Amino acid sequence: MSRCAAALLTTIALVAALAGCDRARSARHPALPGSPSPAASPSADPSARAAAIAARLGDEDLVGQVLMPYAYGDSATKVSPASRAGNQKLAGVDTPAEMIRKYRLGGLILVSFSADDPTSGTNPTTNMESPTQVHALTAGLQSAAKALPAGAPLLIGTDQEYGVVTRIRSGVTQLPSAMAVGAAGDAELTRRAWAAAGADLAALGINVDFAPDADVVGGAGGVIGSRSFGADPAAVGTQVAAAVRGLQSAGVAATLKHFPGHGHTTTDSHTSLPVLSQDRATLDSGDLPPFRAGIGAGADMIMVGHLDVRAIDPGIPATFSRKVLTDVLRGQLGFQGVVVTDALNMAPAERWSPGEAAVRALLAGNDLLLMPPNVGAARQGILDALHTGRLPRQRLVDSVTRILALKLRITGGPGDMSTVDSSERRAAAQAVTAAAVTVLRGACSGALVHGPVSVTASNGRDQQRRWLTDALRAAGVEVTATGGTQVHLVGYGDGTGDLSGSATVTVGMDTPYLLASSRSPTLLATYSSTQAAMTALARVLAGAARAPGRSPVPVRGLPRSACG
Repeated sequence: MSRCAAALLTTIALVAALAGCDRARSARHPALPGSPSPAASPSADPSARAAAIAARLGDEDLVGQVLMPYAYGDSATKVSPASRAGNQKLAGVDTPAEMIRKYRLGGLILVSFSADDPTSGTNPTTNMESPTQVHALTAGLQSAAKALPAGAPLLIGTDQEYGVVTRIRSGVTQLPSAMAVGAAGDAELTRRAWAAAGADLAALGINVDFAPDADVVGGAGGVIGSRSFGADPAAVGTQVAAAVRGLQSAGVAATLKHFPGHGHTTTDSHTSLPVLSQDRATLDSGDLPPFRAGIGAGADMIMVGHLDVRAIDPGIPATFSRKVLTDVLRGQLGFQGVVVTDALNMAPAERWSPGEAAVRALLAGNDLLLMPPNVGAARQGILDALHTGRLPRQRLVDSVTRILALKLRITGGPGDMSTVDSSERRAAAQAVTAAAVTVLRGACSGALVHGPVSVTASNGRDQQRRWLTDALRAAGVEVTATGGTQVHLVGYGDGTGDLSGSATVTVGMDTPYLLASSRSPTLLATYSSTQAAMTALARVLAGAARAPGRSPVPVRGLPRSACG
């Protein structure tokens, strides 16, 4: 059979397979109002169909399916001179669409640079500016993918964790941080909130979310902080499972991260290799339970962290460890979905060349290679390893089979934008946000402030200060520019020097640990700085609502809640 004939049969087979697929994954739970309607499961097994397709793909198409780089530009086909230069350096092309066609990509990650984002070091550009722009971008990316011999839709992902790691911050449903969700402690509220957020992402054409974070934090939160649901493995597992169910009910693949657990580290894996010093029993009981819970909930993907897991494979980053991925994750935990690396442009992965890192990651058991620092070099390294026999072709076929099976189950392109950030979806986010507000010191009922009130904030957080000011006034509280009862806001990155000695009320908008150093007679935590969080806070301060939250992490000298 000629190569062209084989490619044609491959395309026909995949088009036939896709024709029987749902645009959204079958939902295990009732849909949120305004969410995509779940359909019946396809009659044929997606894994069997995916295996048949993968077995017929040529080497370059197989390699392309395991690559998931980023690209420069807010459009698939029209980019600025600066974005063109970035794409040329990264992949030797001008536009994202050209990158997809040249490398026959299986996926692309959308990124957004923000100076106050702890993951900003791996995101040198921004291509997420507004819902309409993202919708047009993903449509263009999927159009480019349709022309490939494989014919499969792209996996289009992003890191929409909510809280400090949020790629698109306006025009879509905004959830509070994971730690806020942990403080609310209501799995049904969690599921509905993540279903609402997932429905918005699906409408924009994002079918993979690199969330939820399944890390269990220890000590003073380490480098993960409010990205985690909390410090108790069982409670974190409950919230992780609920988030997975909500997100995937909307047709978006959920990704547990950072396996086998980044929460007990104080080193940032973006810049160096953190060491997990726990013995195996402690790892099993303290870090792995949320991953087990997420797997039990049907999580489609797991991201492995650049972590030195001394109890399993000392000195080798987990991303490149067969003992961690194949023996533990696949063998002992039984995960059958797609394993994706953390970004390969992070320091622990860059100890090897892009081609060598790509091959090592695949040999360890990864399926999808995220953000290689040089796309062409990564592809060539994999091709060379295939041709020499170092990388068995079946190892690559197995990964592509899992990737294609996932594509057969989830939505492939952007959808209806009319219900994005709808009142029903905002209400789901607002419910869990309000349930998170916690009193750590002070009264548990009635008004916590009496006018006039002034609102101050550390590090010029003018937006949060304005939101809280407006919400207090709407709740009937008199607010002045200076004087009166001072309500002081602190947030991500703040230290003891950012506290106010004259504040009657201090509010933690990120992790609550800093509140242990505050002398304010009233201490509250929202764990988030969204507009919904400021509205919920205002209602508690005005006495219009109670604070039902309970800190999901221990805070020195303070109770989990002053209200029992």
